[in-house]
Amino acid sequence: MVCGGTGCTSSDSNQIIDKLNQEITARGIQEQVEVVRTGCFGLCELGPVVIVYPEGIFYSRVEVQDIPKLVEAHLLQGKPYEKKIYEKTRQDSGHILNFEETEFYKKQVRIALHNCGVIDPENIDEYIGSDGYQALGKVLKTMSRQEVIETVKQSGLRGRGGGGFNTGLKWEFAAKQDKAQKYVICNADEGDPGAFMDRSILEGNPHSVIEAMAIAGYAIGADQGFIYVRAEYPIAVKRFMKALEQAREYGLLSDDILGTGFSFSIEVRLGAGAFVCGEETALIHSIEGHRGMPTPKPPFPAVEGLWGQPTIINNVETLANVAQIIMHGAPWYASFGTEKSKGTKVFALGGKVVNTGLVEVPMGITLREVIFEIGGGIPGGKKFKAVQTGGPSGGCLTEEHLDCTIDFDTLTSLGSMMGSGGMIVMDEDTCMVDVARFYLDFTRDESCGKCTPCRIGTKRLLELLDKITEGKGTMEDLEKLENLSKQIRNASLCALGQTAPNPVLSTLKYFREEYLAHIVDHKCPAGVCKSLIAYQIDQELCRGCSLCAKKCPVDAISGELKEPFVIDTAVCIKCGVCFDVCKFKAVAVV
Repeated sequence: MVCGGTGCTSSDSNQIIDKLNQEITARGIQEQVEVVRTGCFGLCELGPVVIVYPEGIFYSRVEVQDIPKLVEAHLLQGKPYEKKIYEKTRQDSGHILNFEETEFYKKQVRIALHNCGVIDPENIDEYIGSDGYQALGKVLKTMSRQEVIETVKQSGLRGRGGGGFNTGLKWEFAAKQDKAQKYVICNADEGDPGAFMDRSILEGNPHSVIEAMAIAGYAIGADQGFIYVRAEYPIAVKRFMKALEQAREYGLLSDDILGTGFSFSIEVRLGAGAFVCGEETALIHSIEGHRGMPTPKPPFPAVEGLWGQPTIINNVETLANVAQIIMHGAPWYASFGTEKSKGTKVFALGGKVVNTGLVEVPMGITLREVIFEIGGGIPGGKKFKAVQTGGPSGGCLTEEHLDCTIDFDTLTSLGSMMGSGGMIVMDEDTCMVDVARFYLDFTRDESCGKCTPCRIGTKRLLELLDKITEGKGTMEDLEKLENLSKQIRNASLCALGQTAPNPVLSTLKYFREEYLAHIVDHKCPAGVCKSLIAYQIDQELCRGCSLCAKKCPVDAISGELKEPFVIDTAVCIKCGVCFDVCKFKAVAVV
């Protein structure tokens, strides 16, 4: 199995597949070995990834030049290719663990991500061979529409796109509308920085989304579906389009599906990258050919949505759970998670953590387990400082929250949110004021401009944060920051504006001392805000090697060889190159 997700593809996994096939053919073992391009395995930090079955040996950071030796060692001699074995699978005894037994994988439960990394996403027969489309057959042959809705309701599945609304209840609202035309929309407009959950599902298991959309169509009485997917995801778009063609060819998207009289079809609409189009009413307007801008609710889309007709909108991850719920039953799904947050959640784990990548864990797991066990902790011996959940509209949580459970209600109560599933870890070198400024810069740019609180409010918030990070802030600005954040949260039209102040409010709540350091002491404790730092060479530690002077882009460092060097602070642009290259730790931030 060779990872064919976006990350590994960008690191030449396609060439690795070609080379594997060449070497296997050259050695005459093509009848015994099959090379399969799969979706994402999750451990993106280690890509390109190759896993060899039946042993489950995990090879990491594989390069094209490794392939002849890997084939020779593992496939011909039956000995693992030692050079590229994932180090966490090695044991002192010399035994090599199956990758699923490692810390990264053993606490994960793959429901939404089932089949990702297991099957060829471009081969419908492999999906069917893994019980694919069995749920659709079960629904159409043995279940009434209301039974389907009740099953999804009883499972406790809540929307994974950020809102957390009960999925079955949403379907029920649409089903009750007495309209001849209804629609199902899959929201694949995943726009959070660092988020790639939905993209990975579409790349690794696109048929699961197609099957779920058809089930949803049957449940509410719709015969037409749309998937709104970012054009920035070319691999996901290509594989989903191919999956659509295959499903149509097999009669699984057509008139009279499986001879039941139910008809359903799906069309693809490409989004141009507007973050606001992740909001359901803005997404609807974009599909209709209008500018993507939200409208007030009610009416909700389930009552009056696409072209004024009842419409249900679920994101990719939500839909990826549906077939599994139908096949295994509502009690099975509800057995995972907490009382009010059932099932699992997929997170894009990134930032200052050893194992960056995609993880799917049961609701109710703690932040500590995800960051320090699955994620492997903070690299470089640095201290954990904060974690942001929920993307740019989420909040930042501290060390005291590490043992809190991950579920919808707990995260919201702490001033953060589940969101679509971004999880960014920060270490001691992170400035929390700068983090808030970074995310406000993003939401300001992505505001559609329709409502004043979001259009003007986020701009004013960013101006205040810029002022503070430049060392020009006042205590009055701190008060303005807090009051304005609350006004934007309460008065904005859609969820983008309503949640945009979350990074500000949460950092003010949990890291207020950093704001005070910027305002009162004119210092950035983390040494990030350029206007508040200076670089200085410790005369006792400097060995006069001149490396810092050679690397300085503006010639701000001078001195004689084997004598201490000095930095001209009037010329220094605070790029930090001297700090990075000094081998003697003589350069300090002051």
